[in-house]
Amino acid sequence: MASRADNIASTLSLANFSKATELKKRIWFTVGALIVFRFLSFVPLPGVNPLVLQSLYEQTRGGILDMFNAFSGGGLERMSLIALGVMPYITASIVVQLAASLHPALMALKKEGEAGRKKLNQYTRYGAVLLCGIQGYFVAQGLEAYGASSGLQAVVDPGIMFRMGAVISLIGGTMFLLWLGEQITSRGIGNGVSLIIMAGIVAQMPTFVSNVMNQYSAGDTGSITIVLLVVLIVAMILFICFMERAQRRLLIQYPKRATQRGMMQADRSHLPLKINTAGVIPPIFASSLLLLPLTITQFAGKSLAPESKMGQLVVSLNQYLGHGKPLYMVLYAAGIIFFCFFYTAVVFNPEETSENLKKNGGFIPGIRPGKNTATYLDYVLTRITVIGAIYLTIVCVLPEYFLSQTGLPLLFMGGTSLLIVVNVTVDTITQIQSHLLAHQYGDLIKKAKLKGRLR
Repeated sequence: MASRADNIASTLSLANFSKATELKKRIWFTVGALIVFRFLSFVPLPGVNPLVLQSLYEQTRGGILDMFNAFSGGGLERMSLIALGVMPYITASIVVQLAASLHPALMALKKEGEAGRKKLNQYTRYGAVLLCGIQGYFVAQGLEAYGASSGLQAVVDPGIMFRMGAVISLIGGTMFLLWLGEQITSRGIGNGVSLIIMAGIVAQMPTFVSNVMNQYSAGDTGSITIVLLVVLIVAMILFICFMERAQRRLLIQYPKRATQRGMMQADRSHLPLKINTAGVIPPIFASSLLLLPLTITQFAGKSLAPESKMGQLVVSLNQYLGHGKPLYMVLYAAGIIFFCFFYTAVVFNPEETSENLKKNGGFIPGIRPGKNTATYLDYVLTRITVIGAIYLTIVCVLPEYFLSQTGLPLLFMGGTSLLIVVNVTVDTITQIQSHLLAHQYGDLIKKAKLKGRLR
């Protein structure tokens, strides 16, 4: 059943959009910030050779670098100032969030409200700077090692000065993206960091379409395959939209209270439990763990003899853990299911929720407050997480299987990318509807002459 807010939002008219001056300013600011992000993805690191970097990236396709490159909008492929993107911040925020649910001191900070949240955000930024420094140093060292092993000079002047400059540049690029995301959140529309990630993924769409068209022109891909690809993308988007808005609403009853007329009235509300409580974290974790060994073996395999035992191990790993391979599919699905239950247990605490309901006098009809309520919430959450895990597995594994069977390039249409794009788009559209709804209410108040006169 649609809620009252959904019914009001469905009656909104886009004719009021031209009158919503503040909303238009926010949208233009967001568009301008995303244009700045795209410009930065083409500014290379000082002291690198972009032509050699292109050949480096072509030799390491299929690893974890593909995923990071998609999230950075192609910045990693060009080794730009924002090559690391916002992934260090995302990793640091996940670590801090997990630690806040397990460590007593951080758990106490989490319960302090706004002050505790600011402190945790500060720790997250410190962690992002630390991760940027570590990743930036290994990126600079890897560029120098690549030039030495292949005979191509990827770095113009290798040495300690280049490493220091690369680390400082990468840290500055990531921190600037975080600042830009905060500006979008406060002065624009939508969540800034999420929009930056989505813009990086969408920026790869023309490359994906161009690769598909090139294969079609060369005769490697048939027209039926392209039609099936379009149908699959549309069906997956509709399926993701439906499942991301699906929720299990638990009825919450509050004690009867006296009204102004002396009548007793009981308040009711609902506790919404999303089917996909874990969001896009399980696919990111599962794919990172699977692609990390593949990336390491791709770099290490250049210095190993294929006849040696270690060389044979590297060849076997690259063969069985490649995209579309049966072992990769099975491990990918198992990883998604595991991280669905693990992350859901971390972000949602039934005991804490039941205690909050008990303090506010609320209870679930037929369930005693306290421990019984926590047990019931855990019971319901476990069962809807099963549905959410199956949904994420289908969304992430099905595109991988289809692209591996058809031989199409695996770049834009990954399940994780589709999840991020659809989720961020739905969230942004919801915020736009909220601004239009507030503007519509303002017009109604003016027409009804309910606003007080200035004195």
